[in-house]
Amino acid sequence: MAADLTGDEAGTAPVAAPSEPRTLEPVPQRPHKLRFGIIYAGLAAILVAAIVGVAVFASRSISPGPKWSAWKPGGGGLGAATQIADHVSKGYRLPTGQQLVDVIAKAPSVSPASTVTIPIHYLAVRATKGSGDQISPLSSTDSVMYSLCGLGTSCSIATGKASVERGRLVRREIYELALYTFKYVHGVKNVIAFMPPQPGAAPKYVVYLRKDDLKAQLGKPLVTTLAAKTPLPKTIPASEVQSIDSVTEPRVFSFSLSQAQQGDAILVLTPLPA
Repeated sequence: MAADLTGDEAGTAPVAAPSEPRTLEPVPQRPHKLRFGIIYAGLAAILVAAIVGVAVFASRSISPGPKWSAWKPGGGGLGAATQIADHVSKGYRLPTGQQLVDVIAKAPSVSPASTVTIPIHYLAVRATKGSGDQISPLSSTDSVMYSLCGLGTSCSIATGKASVERGRLVRREIYELALYTFKYVHGVKNVIAFMPPQPGAAPKYVVYLRKDDLKAQLGKPLVTTLAAKTPLPKTIPASEVQSIDSVTEPRVFSFSLSQAQQGDAILVLTPLPA
């Protein structure tokens, strides 16, 4: 029995052989981690763009671009057109210092008698070679009429003789009236300006301008088209002469009145001979 309890087996448990060390496998990369990185990068780009946009807006608010004009009318509609007529006409003078013409703004209409005003509902431009008559509706919301009336008899210019230079100055005034009107009177697409007649004659000519005709000039400050100081008839700068003539001369018409079958008044414009 004693022999049985001695040796390796006497009261001791067998010792297990040490296990071999394990090699840890790498943890696989989670696919959604990359997605989050892309999302965060996109949000960061949006944030940067927003900050840049706010900075640009703030800089424009602090330092806005050049104004179109130093003066502008208040309100809108015919009231604004009347302010434009008053403002522009005061700047146009003869060498004597006398105002060139008075300017009256009104809705499209004719007044054959002092107590009667007939609205004009249509404008007809007579055909030129290779084209047909153009008939357009007119209303007080999309059209303004200006009557340029001299201080002499029958609205003719009171003093001095008619001249090419004086006629050009009148057309410059109409040009300026139209620019202000299209810029500041909302909805107006047509300006019809009656030119003052020769002494002793009835009004015969109009300048008809559409907003689309002056799109380029309306997109830049007024002083780049017409100088702030109005020149005298014989001192119009050459650069302005070219602009005035190219814009207004092709749009001078003789006019007459007609009537549609239903009774509507029609202003008929006939191109001048070439």
